[in-house]
Amino acid sequence: MRLFNWTNIRLLLMFVLVIFLFSFTSNRNENRKLTKSKVIFVDDNAPFVKQETVNKLLIENKRDASSIQKVDLDLNKLEKSINSQEMIDKSDVFVTIDGVLKAVVKQKIPIARFFNEQGSFYVDYKGNRMPLSANFTARVPLVSGVMSTKNSEDLANLFRVIYDDPFLKKNIIGIQIMPNGSLKMFNRNFDYQIDFGRIINVERKFKNYKAFFQKAVLDSSLYKYRKIDLRFTEQVVCTK
Repeated sequence: MRLFNWTNIRLLLMFVLVIFLFSFTSNRNENRKLTKSKVIFVDDNAPFVKQETVNKLLIENKRDASSIQKVDLDLNKLEKSINSQEMIDKSDVFVTIDGVLKAVVKQKIPIARFFNEQGSFYVDYKGNRMPLSANFTARVPLVSGVMSTKNSEDLANLFRVIYDDPFLKKNIIGIQIMPNGSLKMFNRNFDYQIDFGRIINVERKFKNYKAFFQKAVLDSSLYKYRKIDLRFTEQVVCTK
């Protein structure tokens, strides 16, 4: 019985010691100050927002990260603050074991740029408006005309098709939205106008255009045309 009691007492003491050490270590760790802050952009594109801007949001405009204690950090609040920046899609904020406050940031991806009476702005990959950046200018198609609630979804899908296709992304530099909803497009290296028609059968029309282009570029006939008509899904009509 005595052995049993002594064994229980030792186990209890060990348990209390473990709790004490854990509590002491946790409290000491929370009261430690950060060593530095670091912003990492996950894509290879030039940043539309400067690292300094994100870093100020990350350390909440304090002088530097070394003045911040871990116990004072609210990581969810910091993520929301960074995500509210109009150029940023999402972020992940965390503290490393060695006390570095990190923000891994994904920027919004612009896929078209509008010029109209509403001003000038980008449309991002999700179809939302995105302001221009003083830090970097994206090489995307320039679009004139009106983007409304009626055509925004169809236009965003069209812009995504162009952005995701290496050939179209390289060659389509301008899009004009006509009052009746049809589209006219412009090529980077040739003077002809592309009459795309309404935003229907998008993939089929672009497939026809690429097939025509690959054939016409071989015989150098592209310079002869004034207009390429893609409105008819079964054929491409060219006007000299």
